[in-house]
Amino acid sequence: MSNVELGLSNVRFSIAIASGKGGVGKSTVSTNLAVAVQKLGHKVGLLDADIYGPSQPGMLGSLDTKPDFSQGYLKPLERFGVRFMSMGLLLDKNSPVIWRAPMAMKMIHQFLDQVEWGELDFLFIDLPPGTGDVQLTLAQQAQLSGAVIVTTPQEVALGVARKGLKMFQQVNVPIIGIVENMSGFICSHCGKETAIFAKGGGEKLAIEMKVPFLGSLPLDPIIMSSGEKGVPLLVETNDSVAANAFTNLAGVVIKKVAEIEATISADEPESIQVDQEGSINVLWPDAHRGRHTPHVLRLNCECAQCKDEDTGRKLVDPKRVPLDIKITGVNPVGRYGLSIAFSDGHNTGIYAFNRLRKICECEKCVESKADQRSFSI
Repeated sequence: MSNVELGLSNVRFSIAIASGKGGVGKSTVSTNLAVAVQKLGHKVGLLDADIYGPSQPGMLGSLDTKPDFSQGYLKPLERFGVRFMSMGLLLDKNSPVIWRAPMAMKMIHQFLDQVEWGELDFLFIDLPPGTGDVQLTLAQQAQLSGAVIVTTPQEVALGVARKGLKMFQQVNVPIIGIVENMSGFICSHCGKETAIFAKGGGEKLAIEMKVPFLGSLPLDPIIMSSGEKGVPLLVETNDSVAANAFTNLAGVVIKKVAEIEATISADEPESIQVDQEGSINVLWPDAHRGRHTPHVLRLNCECAQCKDEDTGRKLVDPKRVPLDIKITGVNPVGRYGLSIAFSDGHNTGIYAFNRLRKICECEKCVESKADQRSFSI
């Protein structure tokens, strides 16, 4: 299998499509956005990460098609120029998924690591509603380039979307922006728009949360009927208000992702290595060479076991941390930090890159901190 491009190694941008609650049309947005981006000339994939309620096979007209499976590896199906994978492709049409969370998480890992996604410009990940295990697993394992939050205009949807947005912010996943779906009904006879579910709530939420507003999508029967037929809207027609809205959304998303990528690249380490002495050496984009010893890293852990989330008081007792403690594992968490395991068994801490930079122990940084302390005295 050495010549097979597995996992996300050749995926340039991985983008989560999320919502706080169900029923806001997130999967419909995911499907049509993926097709719209593909029609703009990009290589696109679509991962249906809703293990318990997969909908992409129906929307892409592949309910009765099974993916190739060989030696433990899956090959995604391709429909309308988009490669996609879903739990719905692996089951009989009417079979429910009756799994506990660990099994669902295992399947998510397989979708990320054991699918021949190949070379893609964009992989859109259609998340289930909520802020649970699936969202956190993907945020930490898929190295997300960003998240698009889908909401409808009414306050009940906006309140839950706000929580979903904050979840991504807390794990340092960039917010590409907010999409207001079902923004208004446009009459096919007179062309008049009626705000059935109110209007403008998504834009107000974007202003409140200080994130981009990506645009509005109409409540249009043609979107529903295309999903029912398993043929995305832009495959059926390019000449409608709804089709133009999705094309415009695709262009805005591509632009915003490029802007975020430029910002992330400026903060993301060039390399991370563990040297023979067991310390972590970090090469930053500005050529700064940071150094972190196991003992100091362990004392600076900010997980819930080591720091009170309400008061900020440190809970770890320095006297109980061995001076000769060692690092036993270092793994990336998304594109924002590292998960570090220590020889005392502690492995729940996540060290964000901006936090690592602040606690750098290189000679230059140590001298600078000493000078600041002297000045303050």
